[in-house]
Amino acid sequence: MSTFDVLQRYGTAALLRFAGAIFLFLVLHLVRIPLVLLARILEGVMRRVDGYATRQASARNPRPVNQFFAHTNESREAPNVYA
Repeated sequence: MSTFDVLQRYGTAALLRFAGAIFLFLVLHLVRIPLVLLARILEGVMRRVDGYATRQASARNPRPVNQFFAHTNESREAPNVYA
């Protein structure tokens, strides 16, 4: 069925509604592209920040945590009360 057949059978209003729906579909997809790119960039940045935070949190502290009761011997640990 051609455009002219649709125009003759259903009228101008139906043809304009169809063209409007196609145009809206295309506009929404074009608006979506920058948002998807922004989401992917944000995901990459969040992965880097998460990796950095994980490395910082799991790194061994070279200094004693409590300077008032610092142990000079590293093998001295708190007793395991659950053993």
